[in-house]
Amino acid sequence: MGFVMQRRKLGNELSVSALGLGCMGMSEFYGSADEAESIATIHRAIDRGVNLIDTADVYGMGRNEELVGRALRGRRSEVVLATKFGNVRGPGGEFLAVNGRPEYVHQACEASLQRLGVEVIDLYYQHRVDPNTPIEETVGAMAELVKAGKVRHLGLSEAAAATVRRACAVHPIAALQTEYSLWSRDPEGEILATCRELNVGFVAYSPLGRGFLAGRFKKVEDFSEDDFRRHHPRFEGENLRRNQRLVETVELMAGEKGCTPAQLALAWVLAQGEDVVPIPGTKRVRYLEENVAALEVRLNADELRRLEEAFPLGAAAGERYHAGGMRAINR
Repeated sequence: MGFVMQRRKLGNELSVSALGLGCMGMSEFYGSADEAESIATIHRAIDRGVNLIDTADVYGMGRNEELVGRALRGRRSEVVLATKFGNVRGPGGEFLAVNGRPEYVHQACEASLQRLGVEVIDLYYQHRVDPNTPIEETVGAMAELVKAGKVRHLGLSEAAAATVRRACAVHPIAALQTEYSLWSRDPEGEILATCRELNVGFVAYSPLGRGFLAGRFKKVEDFSEDDFRRHHPRFEGENLRRNQRLVETVELMAGEKGCTPAQLALAWVLAQGEDVVPIPGTKRVRYLEENVAALEVRLNADELRRLEEAFPLGAAAGERYHAGGMRAINR
């Protein structure tokens, strides 16, 4: 038997591959870009049965949506295309605000459709919750996009449990996308429980801890000059040294298991429930292949326990973001 991609369900209706592909790093944040390799990675993902392709209007100031749109020409019907709106940036790339006002929701959707070169977005997320606009108003406008046939399913990102509940009272929410990995276990408890109660699927971004759990980075010099991880709280100074010790556990267990550290870390996220869909980001075909192979790694109860004991809640040194970014999550 050859490899058959497993499927998982987001919400009531949206069937997706058990693993998605995050495209952010193809255009920004993680060092230099290589468009040809990025497009080859998206094509290879689709060939391997990965159908959840994730981007956002803010990645590369719109360039990532354009790249994804180019990659999907002739293959649009094979994917569940997800993008996001809400983070507003200035001309120099600086983050200005989060905007969830109804008129902005409509403007952002039109702009994303144009950049992607598609007629409909399969899964449209609010990237961050706007503290100045009631979630009911934002989701109400998103629901109008569904009615107009421009969007098929709605999602939220980094929203608090109470916000998800309020949103679901306006329109079904197919997915909540939030950071989740061995070293970011914050959603366990109230957030995942609320999603399960309301039948909201959970999409885990950064399931490899921004690449760190793959064991490829030992010191800050391993990141290129233009890689934002050089200035990320968990990759700085003493935090980096403390977090390195955590990764050694993953490396040790992966060696015992005969898989890579990345595959072990992804297998852990995949084991957290049939409603959890990790979307590891990569811009290289070889890492995509490695990530997809994680679907064949099975962890037994003892292995899961060992990993969870090594990575208790709050085990990582340093916050998930700097202060401004932390204010924008879980609200």
